[in-house]
Amino acid sequence: MDALEAIMTRRSAREYAARPVPAGTAEHLLAAAMQAPFAGNEEPWHFIIIDDPRILDSIPAISPYAEVHTPAPLAILVCADLQPPKGAGFTVQNCAAATENLLLAAHALGFGAAWTAVYPDPDRMLGFANLFSLPEAVAPFALVTIGYPAARPPPVDRYREDRVHRNVW
Repeated sequence: MDALEAIMTRRSAREYAARPVPAGTAEHLLAAAMQAPFAGNEEPWHFIIIDDPRILDSIPAISPYAEVHTPAPLAILVCADLQPPKGAGFTVQNCAAATENLLLAAHALGFGAAWTAVYPDPDRMLGFANLFSLPEAVAPFALVTIGYPAARPPPVDRYREDRVHRNVW
């Protein structure tokens, strides 16, 4: 799948097949996530691979958007490293770029994935920080659920001419 096809056909998966994700997949996806651009020339992220069913089952109590009928067999928590000084102020953009790369890579490899927001909800952030014993200088940003999709929603053309301006508003 080429890059434009991945972008134009990626949709969030909300239901997963009861099928395990092969070993090594998370690392492959994270290699793509870490290719994202970032400000300050210092990698501003950390990732937690979650494949323990007990932990996965506990996540909907913290993040209701992560609850699905057939749970995802894999999730990745994208976390922001708040210490790098050079990229200060760009943490959200940096982690969002890594999360989008992760979603596109999952789709390109035939998986379904969904970005479930953690930041800026203080209750979700605290819940994930406590669940994973995050250091104080690391903030949970997003949880991406990953698995084989139970169904693939059709692509949607979201281009809107009324949102495009050329040279001036």
